[in-house]
Amino acid sequence: MPKSQIDQIDRKILTRLQKDGRIANNDLAEAVGLSPSPCLRRVKALEESGLIRTYVALVDPAMVELPVNVFVSVTLEKQVEERLDSFEAAIRQRPEVLECYLMTGEADYLLRVVVPDLAAYEQFLKTHLTRIAGVASIKSSFALKQVRYETALPLHHLAV
Repeated sequence: MPKSQIDQIDRKILTRLQKDGRIANNDLAEAVGLSPSPCLRRVKALEESGLIRTYVALVDPAMVELPVNVFVSVTLEKQVEERLDSFEAAIRQRPEVLECYLMTGEADYLLRVVVPDLAAYEQFLKTHLTRIAGVASIKSSFALKQVRYETALPLHHLAV
């Protein structure tokens, strides 16, 4: 579904579902000003178009003993397609890497890694990250406190 086809009701549906993906269709319909059948059709269309990729449960990291967030800047020896692909394939295999971005600037990649403690991060660093071919440097920054964390995308710029 192209951006131009997203109207105000679709935006309301997306905004509400980002806050509560388990909302009952009847409650969603009421919240966005539709009857249940048209609301369900719109949700299905948003899912089929790929605009809604999936539904998830957000787990509290501290409750599952993963309180340490590490932001890792990685620089490769060479920025050639083969090295980039190899690095990305290796990172996709690591469950402790929640996010990985190819960057502009000093570092080639920025990772967000979650681990239970510093020893676990050291183990990840020594046995996995430093062993990826082509890695030239690694700089780690430890988050002291999470000030803001959102998963909902701001949609106010879409259809009025």
